[in-house]
Amino acid sequence: MPEKEILPQVWYVYILECADGTLYTGMTNHLVRRLAAHNAGKGAKYTKTRRPVHLRYSEKLQNQSQALRREAAIKKLSHAQKRAMCENFAQKENRCSTDAAEQN
Repeated sequence: MPEKEILPQVWYVYILECADGTLYTGMTNHLVRRLAAHNAGKGAKYTKTRRPVHLRYSEKLQNQSQALRREAAIKKLSHAQKRAMCENFAQKENRCSTDAAEQN
């Protein structure tokens, strides 16, 4: 019987901004599906009553262990530090979008 090829699983750590302005940090191996679950009220208990939520930051990691450690580190940051991470991420994403548009 042929062995199944084991593909490396990518994990993400993310920060959501809730409708009330609070931030929620989590981790997942399927970012799009998890964001949809949060907005459907099937994500975390915290975000269930604070919908809609918007993705403000994400970071790709190689495995679940790294994602757990990174999530814990982000949760220890102050609100202001998390906001700064989100702002830097948004600026970087905007630059990438602008660069891609200029190349076309």
